[in-house]
Formats: sequence, C-alpha cells, structure tokens
Amino acid sequence: MSVSESSLLNKGVRDQYMKLPQGDRVQVTYVWIDGTGEGLRCKTRTLDSEPKCLEDIPEWNFDGSSTYQAEGSNSDMYLIPVCMFRDPFILDPNKLVLCEVLKYNRKPAETNLRMRCKQAMDLAADSHPWFGMEQEYTLLGINKHPYGWPQNGFPGPQGPYYCGVGADKVYGRDVVESHYKACMYAGVKIAGSNAEVMPSQWEFQVGPSEGMDMGDHLWMARFLLHRVCEDFGVVATLDPKPIPGNWNGAGCHTNFSTEAMRNKGGLQHIEEAIERLSKRHAFHIKAYDPKGGADNSRRLTGFHSTSSIHDFSAGVANRGASIRIPRQVGQDGCGYFEDRRPSANCDPYAVTEAIIRTCILNETGDQDAA
Repeated sequence: MSVSESSLLNKGVRDQYMKLPQGDRVQVTYVWIDGTGEGLRCKTRTLDSEPKCLEDIPEWNFDGSSTYQAEGSNSDMYLIPVCMFRDPFILDPNKLVLCEVLKYNRKPAETNLRMRCKQAMDLAADSHPWFGMEQEYTLLGINKHPYGWPQNGFPGPQGPYYCGVGADKVYGRDVVESHYKACMYAGVKIAGSNAEVMPSQWEFQVGPSEGMDMGDHLWMARFLLHRVCEDFGVVATLDPKPIPGNWNGAGCHTNFSTEAMRNKGGLQHIEEAIERLSKRHAFHIKAYDPKGGADNSRRLTGFHSTSSIHDFSAGVANRGASIRIPRQVGQDGCGYFEDRRPSANCDPYAVTEAIIRTCILNETGDQDAA
C-alpha cells in the first residue's frame, strides 16, 4: 500500500517526547487558508500562559509569497485569530487557532471570504440561521490511487460500500474514527460520520451550527482530517469527482433553516426560500466551488445522485434534485431543506453567505450586493 515515509517512523519514540512536561508555557498552532482557497497552512508559536480567549492570542504574520498570497517584494501577511480549539495532537493546554488572513494594508486577502460572510450573517442574525454541512472526501495513497483499491484494476461496482461493514467493503476506518475523536476533543461541532457510496469515500457532518460557527468549524474539521491522514500516511482529497466514470462524486450538501422554518408552519417559509433560490441558480453555482462552477461541472451531471448543473430542481426526498426537502419535514410541516449543489471542495463561508443573501436578505441577480 502506498503510504508516506514519515508515517513509517517509530511513533513510540515520539511518544517519549510528548510525555515531557512543558511548564506553564503552551504551544499555539495558527491555521489559515492559503491562496488556492482550498489548501490549509499552519505554524506554531509558544505563549507564556494558556490562552483563555481569543484576545489572549496575539496577531502573527507569515510569508505570503510562499502560500500563493503575495509577491516576494511585499510578502508579509497578517494572521488574525478568529476561533480557538483544543489541540488533539499535543493535548491540553495547547491550542489550535483558526485565523483570517489580511494583506499588508489590513484588507482581507483574496481567499479570505470570512469577512464578507460575517457581514451577511450579522444582517441576518435575527433569523437565527442554522447550517449543517455534510463533507464528503476520498482517501488516496501517496501515489494518488484510491486507498484500498486494486493497484491494477477497480473494485466491484457501487452498492455494498455505503455505510458498509467488513474488510472487503470498507477501507480506512482507522482514519475516520481517529478524525472523529480528534474533532470531539478539539471542540469541533462534528455530528456524525459514515462510509459513502464509492469505496474509499467517506463523509462527516458538522452542525447544526448558527451563523459563522458553520464555516469556522468545518474549516477546522478539514484541517484535523488532513493532519490525521498525515499520521497514517494517506491523503484526503476533496476533489468533487476524483475518479471519472461510473463512480459517485463528492459533495458538501448543506442543510439550512431559519427560526421561522423550524417553527410550526415553517414549510411555507421553506417553499418561499426555495422559490428565491430557483431564480438565482447561476449565482449559487458560481459560489459553490472555488473555481466558479468548473469543478462542480464534473460532478453535477444529473447522474450518481446529483442534479444537472444547468437546471434547478426541488423535491421531497429526491436526491437527484438541486434542493431536497426531507420526507419528515414534509410530514411535520416545518424543519429545514438540503442544498445538494455545493462541491466537496467548496468554501463554507461562500456557500453559507450565498444562502443567507438569497434566502434571508432577499438579494437577487447574479452579482453580489456587497
């Protein structure tokens, strides 16, 4: 099996160092989104005492010319802490902190979509928007071949793998269970996990989260996933169609509700929101993957439990529609809806902002109002 060289190092030796006392000082690892809009970076510094809140963590900087975010002649970028978590790799009292990236002039970097998202969330706060995002991903070996697949062929057709059990149906459960525990220790609002339709493909869910928590917690969950995979020597890809042909792609289905939708009679508000979404399909497709729809076009074909990228559709319990209303919601007359269009590699800040602007702020057209 193709795994990284570093994963083969003797972890027992590492454990001896991890047990050493560190006094009152702590390690804080700063995590940020790089210039690709998909990649994550991190670096660590020592603080003299355990931070109890964000205000205890100082701003920092990094070389943006090495992360596709600046030119070498003016490369310093600012890291602004926005959300703090416990560190599941070196344990308490050490911390992970998710950061926004600002340019030299203190304006947000091009891939810092959090600031715009927060503006929309603040305007919609009275509606108490809740999100739950279902992050699909695929495990690969270092050679980019799906983990557990035959080296010179393909596994059997899809069917036995979804929520499967057994060594011939499930590949990489150790990674998945380790990631789940790491998220829980860190304080990420992870809600569940399951094996997906394509072998070596998995899903975890984050939420329900209100407002900005959705994007912050999903990005940290992704960081933890990549970091856990590093220990096991494998790779997690969020590519929306990692294997061409008759195999399922990978999405990030997004569940959404407002307080009015969750209360009695909420189905009317759900239907009104879907009507607004139907008139803004192109705007949402552009926001739902980092390449403005190009990545998603490989996945949203109308096959393999997807809708066509060219058409908007909605239906109860229909996994081939753009928007699915769960059957239970139809029976109860209130609850939430699921937008099945976002790609696995979407930026959750962009997705949640787009939904807020269309469904709550009643913006129209294909251009941002902000």
